[in-house]
Amino acid sequence: MAEFVTLEVDGGIGTIRLARPPMNALNKQVQDEVQAAAREATERSDVYSVIVHGGEKVFAAGADVKEFATMTHAEITARAWSLSSALGSVADIPKPTVAAITGYALGGGFEIALGCDRRIAGDNAKLGQPEILLGIIPGGGGTQRLARLIGPSRTKDLIYTGRFVTAQEALAIGMVDEVVAPDDVYSAAQRWAGQFVNGPVLAYAAAKAAIDGGLDTDLTSGLKLESHLFAALFATEDRAVGMKSFIENGPGKANFSGK
Repeated sequence: MAEFVTLEVDGGIGTIRLARPPMNALNKQVQDEVQAAAREATERSDVYSVIVHGGEKVFAAGADVKEFATMTHAEITARAWSLSSALGSVADIPKPTVAAITGYALGGGFEIALGCDRRIAGDNAKLGQPEILLGIIPGGGGTQRLARLIGPSRTKDLIYTGRFVTAQEALAIGMVDEVVAPDDVYSAAQRWAGQFVNGPVLAYAAAKAAIDGGLDTDLTSGLKLESHLFAALFATEDRAVGMKSFIENGPGKANFSGK
């Protein structure tokens, strides 16, 4: 049983909960448990969408600096890719994902949120990549995913300064997609995630693979990837069910099986 990170499933929605008080500092154990929870969410057929939540007070305030401070160059060199893989593991879940952010989402904490498809923040949230204040840079995907999200210029400003960003500024520049009252963050995430329960899971996975894969290549290669994934869905039962239902009953009424 994991000590700090759990996957709870209710009504087709899986919630990956971070619970290492007081600030959900991401030590090696938490990183490994996040990766295990992401893998479980991927494999479970009763999970259609995923929320990542750190609780009512804080999402995650970053890596465990005390642990980092004791590591040698050789030790962190051996661990660096594992850290990046663990903090980015939510991005590998082939299902719709949303980060429900209250309080601080900093450093590695925000890097986990960056791996989600959507970010919903409380109006009390403070976000950022302050690793520069420790004399280092983000190592869990921040330099790459944030630049793809908000562009290189804004990313350099945030990483060079290490400043904290308010929820309102984060919304304005695209770091988050929705801002609500802190008490409404999790319920807003549930509403978004709930749209996909009992939906065409293979089509969601294909859409995610096409979008994310296309961002990592040129347009021509991205279009070829899209065509391949598009054609592959014609081998699924859901495609036949969806089209038959559309012809007979109109849009939005199909009962998908996920096959």
